[in-house]
Amino acid sequence: MSNLKTVNRMSSLEGRLAGGAGVSITPVAPKSRISLRAKQNDVAKIGKAIGVTLPTSQKSSVQSPKDDRAALWIGPDEWLVLGAVNVDFMGALSKVKAVHSAADISHRNIAILVDGVKSRDVLMAGCPQNLSDDAFPIGACSRTVYGKSEVVIWRTGENAYHVECWRSFSDYVFKYMEQAAKGL
Repeated sequence: MSNLKTVNRMSSLEGRLAGGAGVSITPVAPKSRISLRAKQNDVAKIGKAIGVTLPTSQKSSVQSPKDDRAALWIGPDEWLVLGAVNVDFMGALSKVKAVHSAADISHRNIAILVDGVKSRDVLMAGCPQNLSDDAFPIGACSRTVYGKSEVVIWRTGENAYHVECWRSFSDYVFKYMEQAAKGL
């Protein structure tokens, strides 16, 4: 009989904190994530199955209090869906009778929270996108670049941004943010 061991998922940024005057930069706890593609006429059915409404307008997001679920509009037929680490999005989608494509990217992505009155300045140091209040209000999200890495930036509060990046680029993105915060 073999000895089985449990392996806990650990963030590539485990224990790291950064910041500066008016900003804190912290890794977000692990989450369940899927990259979802679907046709417009199936959006409501799929959203109901995964427990969060899929937004249909550009740069928008929808949050559900259930299991901290959120859906971020990435393109006309594409969403990034987030939930608590134990949410089984793929199991829920296996029961949907609608054409869709879903990939579990829970282990591929990692998130960083940039929070504080200088959070926008830290992001603007590496992102060419206009993140002003008018162009990027609370709830807005967009796939863009930060430094040389593809990221998804989601504005979750007045001075709070959730930044998704690939795990393999997380050290680079975190250090870039750390340097930008030091320059404030």
